[in-house]
Order: sequence, then C-alpha cells, then structure tokens
Amino acid sequence: MRATSVYATRVRGPRARNVPLDSDDSCLSDSGDSDEEYTPGPGDEPSGSSSDEDADVPPYAPPSAAGARREAATTQRNRQKVAWETVKQENSAKEVPVWQDALPDAEAIRLPIQYFRDFFDGELLDKIVEQSNLYCTQQHPNRALNLDRPELEQFLGTVVYMSIFLLPWSRMYWSSTSRVQQVAEVMSRDRWEEIKHFIHFCDNSAPNNDDRLFKIRLVIDSLLPKFQALPQHQMLCVEKQMVPFKGRSALRQYSPQKPYKWGYKLFVLCDTTGLVHSFEIFTGEIGPAPGQPDIGASGNIVLKLAQVIPQNVNHLLYFDHWFSSLDLFVALANKGIPALGTIQQNRLRGCTFSADSEMKNKDRGAFEEQQAVVDDVGIRVVKWFDNRGVIVASTFASAQPVSIIERWERKLKRNVSVECPSIISLYNKFMGGVDALDALIAYHRIHIRSKKYYHRLFFHFVDMAIVNSWLLYRRDCESLGVPRRKRKDLLAFRASVAQIKKRRGPAKAIPPQEVRSDAVGHWPVVENGRQRCKLPNCKGQTVYKCAKCNVHLCLNKNDESNTCIITIKVYCTCSKQMFCHVFAINKICFEQNPLT
Repeated sequence: MRATSVYATRVRGPRARNVPLDSDDSCLSDSGDSDEEYTPGPGDEPSGSSSDEDADVPPYAPPSAAGARREAATTQRNRQKVAWETVKQENSAKEVPVWQDALPDAEAIRLPIQYFRDFFDGELLDKIVEQSNLYCTQQHPNRALNLDRPELEQFLGTVVYMSIFLLPWSRMYWSSTSRVQQVAEVMSRDRWEEIKHFIHFCDNSAPNNDDRLFKIRLVIDSLLPKFQALPQHQMLCVEKQMVPFKGRSALRQYSPQKPYKWGYKLFVLCDTTGLVHSFEIFTGEIGPAPGQPDIGASGNIVLKLAQVIPQNVNHLLYFDHWFSSLDLFVALANKGIPALGTIQQNRLRGCTFSADSEMKNKDRGAFEEQQAVVDDVGIRVVKWFDNRGVIVASTFASAQPVSIIERWERKLKRNVSVECPSIISLYNKFMGGVDALDALIAYHRIHIRSKKYYHRLFFHFVDMAIVNSWLLYRRDCESLGVPRRKRKDLLAFRASVAQIKKRRGPAKAIPPQEVRSDAVGHWPVVENGRQRCKLPNCKGQTVYKCAKCNVHLCLNKNDESNTCIITIKVYCTCSKQMFCHVFAINKICFEQNPLT
C-alpha cells in the first residue's frame, strides 16, 4: 500500500531563503529586516482564512522574457569588478553636503480637520460616494444606498473613533454594556454596517487592464500627488512597510522579521519624522520607471520613489541593504542626490574586507574603509565590527570623524566605550523614518474586519493621512514657536479629526396657533442644556424655554419699558427685539410671532 494513498500528496510551496544578518547590533535599523521576503504559495496559507475577493485581483504573471534579460544584464554588471583602494585615515574625512533649500514658514496653525482635508478632500469623497452608490446598484438593482458626502464623513469619523476606543467587535460600540457615545449617537449600527459593506472605489464594469490595484486605484491616484507635493526635509529614507492582513489575497506577502509578518508590502519614501512623501505598493515584478535605467528590482523601486526629490539641492537619501547596489549609488549621484545605505558584500564587485573572525580578534569597534570610482562617481565603503560586521556605503560620507559611543559588554556586564565611524552614526540617526511612521500608525490603528483586500488598504491610507496631518501640524507649531504644552499630541489630534456632527433627531412639532396665543401657562423653565433661540436671525444660546410650547427663547427680567401685567418680560438679548412669543398676558406680546 502506497503512503500517498493514506496521507495524500504533500503540498509544496516556495520556501524562505535565510540570508545571514549583517549585524545583530540593535543600533542599526536594518538589522531586523534582512531576510528576503517571498510570495507564499497555496500550501503556506494560514488555516481558516477565506476571502470572497480573490477573483478581484488579476493573477500574477510570471516574469517575462524582458524581465529575464534585465536579470541577466544585472548579473553581468555584478560580475564586473571595480578597482578598490584602502583609505588612509589621516585627513580622509568628507564633509556632509550643505542643504541648499529650506522648509517654508507656516502662516498660521489650522484646525486638525483642515490638515486632514488636504488629503481627503471633497473631490475624493464625492468620487467614493459615487462609486459606492453605483456598486450597491450593481449588486442589488432594487436597492439604493443613498450615500452622500456628509454621511460618508460621519462614517469615517466613527471609524477613527473606533481606533481610539478599541473594542474586539464592531457591534460592541452600540451594545448597552459597552456603548461608545461618539459612535452610537452618530449613526445606527445597521446603517454603519451597510455603508461598510458597500463602500467602493471603482466601477467593476470598467476594464481594469490587468491592474492588480484597480480596486483601490482611485484612492492611490488621489493621495499620491498630495503626498508628493509636500515640502521635503533634507534627510529622507526609503524602507519597506507591512500593512497587516491575514486574509487570503494574491497580493499578500510574508516577511518573517517584521512585527506583522503577513500583509501587503509597501515601499515608502519619508523623512526622519515619518512624514510620507511617496509610496509604491508591491504587486509582483518590478520594472524600471519610464526614462530611468534598469538596475534591478530593488534599485528600480528607489529610483521610482526618488523622482519626487528635488535634484542638486543636496537632499540626502538613506536606505538599507535590500535596496543598495553600486549602480543605485551611481544613478542617484547622476541625479544630484547623495545617498547612504548598508550593502551586502556580494554587491561590491571585488571589494574585500577582513573576515568577521579576524576583526573579532581586534578591539570592539574596529573598522576598515575602502574607496573606488564607479562611472565617475566616488564611493566610500566602511566595514564596522561591533558584535558582528556591517558594511555601509555612501557617496557623501566617510569613516572620519570617529565618535565614541557606549555599548553594553556582556562579559564585563557594564558599558564600554567603542569607536563608531561617522558613516555609521549618520545611518543610525536618519534611517528610522519608516519605523517612526509604523509606530505612529500602530498607536491607534484602524482595526475594521473585512475580507476585501482594498478595505484594509483604504483604512491604512486613512491612518497614513492622519499621521501626515499631525506631522504637518507639529511642523507648523515648531515654525511659529508654539510651546510644547500647548500642542496637541497624536491622540488629541486624532480625536479632533474624528469630531463629526451628530445625526439630526426628529423635528419638534410646532404648537398650534390657539395654544401659542391663549396667554395661559406660558412660563419660562430652565433646562440643563442650551439651545438656539427660536427668534429668526438670533444666534443666542439660552437655557430658558416655554413650558407650554416647548421652544427655547432668550429671557430678560424686570424690563420696565414693557407694559405687560406680568413683570417677567421676554425678548432677544442678542438682537434687542421683543420676542414674538413671550411669557406674558398683554396682547401686544403676540403682534410679532416668529412661529407664524
């Protein structure tokens, strides 16, 4: 009897290829992201995951013949050796380029919702409303969603509030035991779930031309130009970002070294604070951008994102060893963008350093430096040994000047002083922009369960827009010298963005003319809350209302100019006019009736 008849055939899928880490130094921001990601096969899907949206994503096409030729050309370039020479440390320091641009000065501090609407503007919301109503009609011809922009804003506000008051299930926000007023009083549960089900961003009947992101393309095309138009700081970085998603999707990736191992992979360009300037969603094969040289998949991503960086003004770009190559440094230098990043030994084309075992015998903090000229571009490469060796390359930095840092020595159980090259210090200081962005998003991430892959990406873009809005608000506060104690933190800023109008309750019935003019029982009573005065053109807020007619009116006592029998007279204190509806018996009180 064959074993396969009992146990069935083993499902085989692609395996992860473990790549040795450059360094286990916790100070290096790329030390936890060195394993190459792979696209999971059918056997790698987590059990229990399901989705009804797999058909929405066009199947992944294998690399074309052109892609194979590009890969062969890249391999051929990597085999071409470069003449390297050891750098003598005396007078070998390179100066960091001076930034020839500046951030614009802020004119005023705006409201949080105004910053957010710079990204989610009325045009984008109107398009989402249009596509959502169309999608509902396509799915249920006899049913209308009747969604409008104010209601969509209410929906987004409740979603943001849900990220502040995090509960396991969405229906708990309306439950009597765990009710959240900011959500339950804005929209009914059934209406909220209906909008969530039908919110849509494309016309399914339109041809998508094999665009794997056509379901979310509307949002991407709206947000990306707005991110790219933001003023940029001198220090910029490119890094990978994972959008957590455990459902079943052809776009999902697996990254074992990331905090969220399953999800969608984004390549993000941002500054050191986490402000996003551009992004690219990974969908499969990565080709060169139009008009850009083809330097391999990882380098092509950087060149695509770097298209929005102003050239020849000394913006400094940082990235890790997954992107780095000598061709990338040369291509960026030709654009006037100095760069710095960790790099793998096998991408240096003949550059050799001492083995880790040899450098371990030296003092901790030992380093070696070499330089070369590649296509008329000077490149410095430094290998530094802390706990393990790490290699960093740059077109503007060098090992000198060397600084002294404190490192923990396990054998001695105390901190020791270690030499740290300048190129390492710059990398550690300015490389963590995407990590800062991930941390800011993770503080209050929107967790809305959905099987539709574009829902997860849409809510991630909402989080990204809020974080960008807060970082711009903080930049304006620093520009205008606002004290730190008066600035909103991210939580308060997020709550301000989520401030939305409550749903309007049923209108109060107008009392009959006979009741309003009978001059019996129209006495003022005090309410707990203020409401708008019912006199036309009066903007006053009052706690007094007529006990019989149940309308709020401004009140003034002991007005001697009035000839009413009762000494309590009623008039609008804002417009200085007599109320048409007053608490008195004199007939003159009914000559100007605002309710008629």
